[in-house]
Amino acid sequence: MAYPAEYRYTKEHEWIAVDGSTGTVGITDYAQNSLGDIVFVELPKVGDRLEAGKTFGSVESVKAVSDLFSPVSGTVTAVNEELVSVPEKLNSDANTTWILKLELADAKQVDGLLSAAEYEAFTSEETGH
Repeated sequence: MAYPAEYRYTKEHEWIAVDGSTGTVGITDYAQNSLGDIVFVELPKVGDRLEAGKTFGSVESVKAVSDLFSPVSGTVTAVNEELVSVPEKLNSDANTTWILKLELADAKQVDGLLSAAEYEAFTSEETGH
């Protein structure tokens, strides 16, 4: 699976797309594939302050519950309410299905995240492929 080059990635398998001071966050295709059929997404609330590397919600699949970690610090400005009723959308298109949008507290934090190539190398290492 190709990972969008314009995104940045975490080792916890989240992606962030940055547009100015707004970040859009989702989970990677690798994450949804590892989880299997997603049946529930726990979302933060608009106005919540997120801290880089800290949990902001979870994704539940038929196999497991996995915490979601914020790639950067910031304030939630929108959540994808559609995921409440259609959580499996993350399985069908993880690269474009966003979970939340946030106002970045410090845009420089994005520089510390993995590029698409670095993330791909990381997941290859994890799976041994």
